[in-house]
Amino acid sequence: MKPPRVMPRDLFDRLRLPADWRERLTPHAPDGLSSRLLLLTVLFTLAVQALILGPNAASFHERWLLDRLQAAELASVGVEALPYSAVDDQTAEQLLRIGGVSAVAISDQGVMRQLLQAPNLARAPDFIDLRRRSLGARLLDPVRTLFGHPDRSIRARAAPRYRSGDFIDVVAPAEPLKIELRAFLLNSLLVSILISVVAGGLLYAGLSFLVLQPLRRVTRSIEGFAADPQTVAPTPSDRHDEIGRVERELAVMQEEVRQALRSRSRLVALGEAVAKINHDLRNMLTSAQIASERLADSADPQVAKALPRLERALGRAAALTRNVLDYGKSEEPEPVLDRIVLAAAATSAAEDAGLESQGVRLVKAIPTRFAVQADADQLHRILVNLMRNARQAIEGDATRTARKKGGPLGSVMIEATSEDGWCVIRVVDDGPGIPPRLSGRLFEPFVSGGSADGTGLGLTISRELAANHGGELRLVETGPTGTTFELRLPG
Repeated sequence: MKPPRVMPRDLFDRLRLPADWRERLTPHAPDGLSSRLLLLTVLFTLAVQALILGPNAASFHERWLLDRLQAAELASVGVEALPYSAVDDQTAEQLLRIGGVSAVAISDQGVMRQLLQAPNLARAPDFIDLRRRSLGARLLDPVRTLFGHPDRSIRARAAPRYRSGDFIDVVAPAEPLKIELRAFLLNSLLVSILISVVAGGLLYAGLSFLVLQPLRRVTRSIEGFAADPQTVAPTPSDRHDEIGRVERELAVMQEEVRQALRSRSRLVALGEAVAKINHDLRNMLTSAQIASERLADSADPQVAKALPRLERALGRAAALTRNVLDYGKSEEPEPVLDRIVLAAAATSAAEDAGLESQGVRLVKAIPTRFAVQADADQLHRILVNLMRNARQAIEGDATRTARKKGGPLGSVMIEATSEDGWCVIRVVDDGPGIPPRLSGRLFEPFVSGGSADGTGLGLTISRELAANHGGELRLVETGPTGTTFELRLPG
């Protein structure tokens, strides 16, 4: 019976190896980045070797022909240096053929002398003048030799080095040159492959140590943080290069996110508690409002005097709970766009905002049948918030004592124009303006423009509703003569 196979994980459990050792010893599939680096290194090295191989082949080809020319020249010098008839014709021919050539000719002062007669050739030899040869022709010569006909021969010409004369010509078969050139290229290719593999391996090892292993640590840190943000991040290395900076910045970012998540969890718990408190408080306020309505029938003058103050306090408390709950929603619903006549929407919003002809009145400067593309409910909420804020600011102005009997206390004017594809709605009041210390923070939550009845959430909610439409709400100007808000909606 065969013994049971021990899997690596079982072996690790039995040996009780640390987690980092298990990670190192567990076989992994080739890493994508490292494999690509290794492949690119090999390919680039081969490309460089290929660029070098062409000139090397041309140099080998030229050197081979020069060797034949020099051998033939030395043999011709030896033959001509001996006394007449000291060397017979057969011996001289053998000496001249030692260099592997089949014909030798010398040109001296314009006179051509044939030292070794060429045999009858099946094909005319290709002529190569080594004295003047362009780079393109030199690079093309090895290709022509490798892929030339087996019976091809080469007629090479060069300036003599060991004797006087204009030039020396030799004719040599190309097949021996082809064989040696092919062997040279094969050896060069093998050396190139060896260099590529060795260079690629060394470069991969260096990159793996300097780059890939730190990146794996960063990746494991990110994956561990994504799985459980409360896990303690590993200590960053003390490297001073870019990877060290990445590790340190990642650790700082993770700690900031961890703190933000903790704060968020506390805020979620606090929000749930506030929602419960608001719910209970609204029930209490409802009961208090019912009781105040009953007190309205009391004949006690003290009760009648205190009742308006009680009703205003209850109204402010109810508005505060309503706005807090509205602001605490995770997000506003997507607007359902419709074509809305602005004049009718402004009249409806003015009624809910408490505008009236005997107090703060509404003035409309809207073109006839002017319409906007918006969500009816959300546009109504924006206009109500702007008009209510304007009314509260005007009513809270202590300087407005010279009120005419039966006349309006102030006005809120709504204007509308079309500008470059936008519907621009301006809400202008003649109130006391917004204090400079608050004008820059007016759209922040719980920042009120100074009204005693303000909760500091109306403008924040209105700006979010405008942004949901793809538009914007902004404060244009404010001062002692009044305040102007501008609502821009896509036309």
